[in-house]
Amino acid sequence: MRYAYGLSTALLIGGATVSLITGQPAGAQVAQNDDARMSGIAPRAGAPASFADLTEQLQPSVVNISTRQRVEVQQSRNPFAGTPFEGLFGNRGGGSNQPQTREAQSLGSGFIISADGFVVTNNHVVSPSGRGTVEEITVTMPDGTEYEAELVGADAQSDLAVLKISRSQDFPFVEFGDSSQARPGDWVVAIGNPFGLGGTVTSGIVSAVYRNTGQGGAYDRYIQTDAAINRGNSGGPLFDMQGNVIGINNAIFSPSGGSVGIGFAIPAEIAEPIVEQLKGGNAIERGYLGVQIQPVTDDVADSLGIDRNRGEFVQSVVPDGAADRGGIKAGDIVTRVNGQDVTPEQTLSFLVANIAPGTRVPIELYRDGSRRTVQLTVGRRPSEEELRQQQMFDPDSEPDEPEGEDSEMVAESLGLQVLDLTPQITRQLGISADTQGVVVALVDPNSDAARKGMQRGDVIVSANYRDVASIGDLEAIVAEASEANRDAVLLRKISRGRPPVYVAVRLR
Repeated sequence: MRYAYGLSTALLIGGATVSLITGQPAGAQVAQNDDARMSGIAPRAGAPASFADLTEQLQPSVVNISTRQRVEVQQSRNPFAGTPFEGLFGNRGGGSNQPQTREAQSLGSGFIISADGFVVTNNHVVSPSGRGTVEEITVTMPDGTEYEAELVGADAQSDLAVLKISRSQDFPFVEFGDSSQARPGDWVVAIGNPFGLGGTVTSGIVSAVYRNTGQGGAYDRYIQTDAAINRGNSGGPLFDMQGNVIGINNAIFSPSGGSVGIGFAIPAEIAEPIVEQLKGGNAIERGYLGVQIQPVTDDVADSLGIDRNRGEFVQSVVPDGAADRGGIKAGDIVTRVNGQDVTPEQTLSFLVANIAPGTRVPIELYRDGSRRTVQLTVGRRPSEEELRQQQMFDPDSEPDEPEGEDSEMVAESLGLQVLDLTPQITRQLGISADTQGVVVALVDPNSDAARKGMQRGDVIVSANYRDVASIGDLEAIVAEASEANRDAVLLRKISRGRPPVYVAVRLR
């Protein structure tokens, strides 16, 4: 029997409530740390007699974070629209193009890093659920005192966010420690808000210092711990025995959604410089090559005669990206970046992300049985939205919801959700770079468009013999057809690998 284990960043949805994994950061005031060392709270040899004194000093700096959000939700179409029974069950979305919204809440953990009230947490604790906006952020102290807070900066790629408590006063705070000095077997303490129960303390040891979970990305590099971390611990700190934050609790590996002793925290050495930039209101810029990669397996290493557990295999190269301009090709195995080995613990994505865009670096690689070095200028990593646009029309990908701006009017009238055609999508579809049109992201399976063979990835280039260069063009043509009491719109579409064809799609 095979069991599927999922890496969870803790998203619990019950009704209108969103409960997120939360945790606490590490690091106490300098004076507190000195006191902790002097009083011998954590003996160097053996297990500490108690974590109570350490917890008493650290817990005042760990806070609960809750948000109130206004979230757009997909309207369900009235199945009786257009029939004599349409009005019997109220308006279920069939008569209005206005988006519907609902209120949602999120709940997580965080920790104060300065006396003037800067708070660190995970981005997913304070980011909107789906499409929407955060209307209110509340920070609750351990004694129950509540303060309003504002979002100073957030970074989705590292899943970090910085808040500022609106009230001016001296707050207890903790400090980051040096996570690179942590060793497997070191004692650690996590403080957070699991399952919304309030301040909860758990202890354990460091299981691994640099754990790659296999999820990919520039920040797939965690401290692994067996300290109990559950949904609601996200954003909270992982403390060492000197009261310093060495990690920010972020995810769990679990078959059930609860703790099984495998939790992951963002290392302080990664988090601290990002937090400092966010605290100053600065945008986070990362290096980027523009390649799709995969690990080098033992079989690949043996077949090429290269070292095992070293290097990553380039599957594809983004046209005109930094790697393409620097001469990297699909099939290359990148082994070193700027003098640093590419390993499972120090991936290509991680190394490049930590190089400033515009920096020229040597890349050592293996190609056609020989080793060589290329010099290239590192590019700027695109935003998450830009990356989603690049990956949106992967033939193997079929998202439930399109990303980016789409048209509710076109969706209601034609049963199609469309997006403006971008250069990235054009390349992904393999069509001419000068093609103008809108691309189909989703097709309502119950629509006439679906019955006529319209599918995701089709590009609509004209409607009723008029060119379509944007969503606005298509909306205007559909609106005119509707006002003229026409029952259908004649679309001209391009499907991948096929000549353009005309399709008459009935209006709904």
